[in-house]
Amino acid sequence: MIFKVYYQESIKQVPVREKTKTFYVEADSEREVRSKMADRQYNVEYIEPVEGNYYEYEKQKEDFEVLEIR
Repeated sequence: MIFKVYYQESIKQVPVREKTKTFYVEADSEREVRSKMADRQYNVEYIEPVEGNYYEYEKQKEDFEVLEIR
């Protein structure tokens, strides 16, 4: 399953909508996404599954790229 991760680049940074960044990652669960990101110093705001029509919509964006995080 593909997940969309909303985050701030620094764990110390207060979430501000205009500075929120996103990336996509493949995992079996939200817990797995969080464990894959454990070594990164991101302030994760939200993780949501991307499936069905939402997935088709997101794939059309030119910046759509699924990161391979191990």
